[in-house]
Amino acid sequence: MKKKARRSPGSGGGGSPEQCCALCRLSDDDPAMFGEKVTLKEHKFSVHYLCLLTSCGVYQRGKEDEGVFGFLVDDIKQEIRRSARLRCCCCKKKGACVGCNVRSCKKMIHFPCGRKQKFISQFTELFPSFCPDHSPTQSLCVSSDLSLPQSCSICLDSIEPVLCYSILKCPSCHGSWFHRDCVQRQAHSAGLFFFRCTLCNNKENFQEEMLRMGIYIPERDASWELEANAYSELLEVYTRCDALTCLCNDGRTHSTKTGWFEVIRCRLCGSGGTHRKCSGLKLDTRDWACSDCQQATDGKASLVASPQGVQRRSLLSKRQLSSSLTPVSCKRTNLTHLSSFHTPISCKRPSLPVASGSPKEILQALVPQLLPLSVQVEVSGDRALAAGVELVRRSDYDPTHTLSVRFKDYTRTSFPSSLQDSDTARQYFLKLLVQQIEDSVVFEGPDGSKNLALDSQALRDDLYFDVGCLLALSLVHGGPPVGFFSHTLYQCLFNYPPNQPLTVTHMTPDTHFRRQVSRIAEATSLDELKEVTAASWEFLELAGCNQPISSLEEKEALVENLVSFTLITRMQLPLQRFREGLQTLGVFDQVQLYPSAFCTVFCKAAVRLTAQAVSRLFTVNFSQQEDKLNRETAVISFWRHFLLECEVGRSSISLQDLLRFATGAEDVPAAGLLPPPSVSFLHPVISSPAGVEQDEGGGGGAGGEVFQDEGLFPQREPSSKHLLLPVTSSYQAFKSSMEQAISHHVHLLPTES
Repeated sequence: MKKKARRSPGSGGGGSPEQCCALCRLSDDDPAMFGEKVTLKEHKFSVHYLCLLTSCGVYQRGKEDEGVFGFLVDDIKQEIRRSARLRCCCCKKKGACVGCNVRSCKKMIHFPCGRKQKFISQFTELFPSFCPDHSPTQSLCVSSDLSLPQSCSICLDSIEPVLCYSILKCPSCHGSWFHRDCVQRQAHSAGLFFFRCTLCNNKENFQEEMLRMGIYIPERDASWELEANAYSELLEVYTRCDALTCLCNDGRTHSTKTGWFEVIRCRLCGSGGTHRKCSGLKLDTRDWACSDCQQATDGKASLVASPQGVQRRSLLSKRQLSSSLTPVSCKRTNLTHLSSFHTPISCKRPSLPVASGSPKEILQALVPQLLPLSVQVEVSGDRALAAGVELVRRSDYDPTHTLSVRFKDYTRTSFPSSLQDSDTARQYFLKLLVQQIEDSVVFEGPDGSKNLALDSQALRDDLYFDVGCLLALSLVHGGPPVGFFSHTLYQCLFNYPPNQPLTVTHMTPDTHFRRQVSRIAEATSLDELKEVTAASWEFLELAGCNQPISSLEEKEALVENLVSFTLITRMQLPLQRFREGLQTLGVFDQVQLYPSAFCTVFCKAAVRLTAQAVSRLFTVNFSQQEDKLNRETAVISFWRHFLLECEVGRSSISLQDLLRFATGAEDVPAAGLLPPPSVSFLHPVISSPAGVEQDEGGGGGAGGEVFQDEGLFPQREPSSKHLLLPVTSSYQAFKSSMEQAISHHVHLLPTES
């Protein structure tokens, strides 16, 4: 029968420390080393959980809440009687219940004695134990020229860099070495969900190796996550007036919800507050800095003037950041090494009522941040990117303001003046913006699969931040999906797929670096490898990998290091500024939460529109009157058939034309269409034929009604995304009416260049 590790809830069932474990005969109560100690008062004995797991003759035959975590009491007593006859090879006392898993080996031992005698117990599958002669070991898989660590990466005490029972290492980075006791206590504290290498942050390979080497990992959340109200102080906010003279009659701690005596907190530190009245502020003031922060920032108001102001850095600060980057080395660089540089713009993740994690719902949950106040964007000709960059660089720009777009210089733009200051103008601007960002100097590579490019002028102008900010704005303000990121760039930004190694194929095609690394990777002999590396010595010197090569086996590690340098190390500053730009309106944080869902938004072009997809976009509003409802039901069938003909090309207009006519958007935005599109019906005037008079009540006979199909065309309300369908007597009349109106509208709009 197979044992299973208990999914413990984090709080152990400890007993009194004076009682000894019935299996190992020790009274020690150290959950990290021996597992939780459980005392069964009615049966008058105690046991350690790990003693039970590693015992040879007892299995979990009960449910989780039976006995001791599934070990039945009768089975435990039977194991106590069995082990009472066996003598420990360490302390020579009876009660040994742990034996070597190798059949020919007869060594028996107590579990605590086994730790002293270098026994390894694997806490997985059948929970086997191995004596020092048969236990697994680790090998030193690093090059001889790499200096070995001299301290434990957990406790930081010095270690002897020799792999043995008491010294283990990470299988992924090979640079993290630690004491066995240290990593065991770390595993007990972090639990299954947070236990990972302290240096490279690897989780899957690291846990697998630690289980193989006898480290017990509890199947529970981290201990700091289980503590009741552990983070309650983070929910407290400062609500005290610190002005020299408080004018509030109710005291310094009184704060109203609005008005003169609302306590507003320091924008920079959050640890100081004041009533508006007490500091002589305006009634609508929200941004305020305390005296300590004003002194620390030399009184620069721009630090607290606007949300955008705190996002920008001076050229000097960027140079300082660049000089503080870690020197280039030849070691493997994992994506998760790139910890974010802390900047003043880090924002809290908004609490979103989203369960499914779909990009549309997540982005729609960010839309309420937008304020009814609008900011004017003036586009000269078709230069949408230049207008966007000018917008985000304004000192008073607030990303929560709604965009109001106006195209000027009509001789250089394809956008007609008849559609200025409309939702259509904003949609067209956002579409142009994304297209021009894709073609800008900050990206390189084939269309639809772009990587970040390293451009010195773009770094000096901080264009990477601006572009990231504009893409975040476009997504929240209803722009199209990005659709042009390569999977490599997406992985570098959001580590998805997680811990996936980068190869030559991830590098940008047709670039000098790609060709150099490819030649090294394609070398088939040591002489050819030396020849290729000699020709590329400048590149290797720049990457910190220009070292003598003694065997062809070194090629793989060299290629891996060069790829890592090209895609990550040299791109750290552009990647970081681009991330910070994407943090605008909380977009970056939400993508990090749902990287698999957003991959389709950033890496794949918009899915081709289908008749079914367009039909689902619109909510149909039927009339309440029965005679109108009957005619509208027929028109809806006309509408769906017309969509099918548009999809397959049997109409003079396309689905994009129809969507553009009804909503102002040619494609469905990543955040969906807001407000949701709807359809209602435009009924014709029904007249009576000549010679037939209506009665005094105004009603004519049903047989005398005549449809007036001529001159009845669909009508649109772009601001509300509302479409009025003409109620016609036949499908041909419906199709002709729709095509005429939409074709006339399309001729007014800009065409694809």
